[in-house]
Amino acid sequence: MLLAITRDVSPRFNECEITHIDRLPIDVNVAQSQHRGYVQALKELGCAVLELPAEADLPDSVFVEDTAVVLPEIALITRPGADSRKPETESITRALRPYRELVLIESPATVDGGDVLVVGKNIYVGMSTRSNTVAVEQMNHLLGKYGYEAQGVEMHDCLHLKTAVTRVDDQTLLINRKWVDVENFEGFDLIYVDESEPFAANCLPINDSIIFPVAFPKTAAKLEARGYRIKPVVVDELAKAEGAVTCCSLIVAN
Repeated sequence: MLLAITRDVSPRFNECEITHIDRLPIDVNVAQSQHRGYVQALKELGCAVLELPAEADLPDSVFVEDTAVVLPEIALITRPGADSRKPETESITRALRPYRELVLIESPATVDGGDVLVVGKNIYVGMSTRSNTVAVEQMNHLLGKYGYEAQGVEMHDCLHLKTAVTRVDDQTLLINRKWVDVENFEGFDLIYVDESEPFAANCLPINDSIIFPVAFPKTAAKLEARGYRIKPVVVDELAKAEGAVTCCSLIVAN
């Protein structure tokens, strides 16, 4: 059984941090409705869902992925790069403690979970405006004894590494090659997003399906042509806050 930890959308969601896209008006009620649909998709794919209440004073806190990196052996509590987001880790620490031993990233390191791509024992960390090389060093120190190796990856024109590339399975990655160099991922089978859908590289594999936004039908067709089953979700209002499908949950394998 997979456990998905989610958190409801803050009533101040429209005050979220914006880095690489233009700020557009956000309808909080629509965002909350879309998030409920996302949670329902997790449940329909067999996840038990721990739904945390909204954090009224933390506008970005629905994006729980940025607060932790959950591995089979241990969970790493991050130190988000935006100061407004650093308090988000407190409730996630409490939520994860029953399921994993915890280790913490400490100052001066910063890292958002959205910059951390784990494929097998390889950990790729996007060198974004939110994550730095000190975090990579700390991750190698904290996780090396479990066989993990972290390395920094240069990327550009997007908020997080997982805006540009995500895991489909342990051999396959979905990638926007204009935002991250494919040479970082030699040996993997790469599926390229359709050029008309640059934000389509973020997908969330759950059991035998992939949670994927309805906004990117051409890239979805590429995945389906390779035999992957798509679980469509509507998340365009969440995307106005630079959110995507991996951002809204922490997946814990029991």
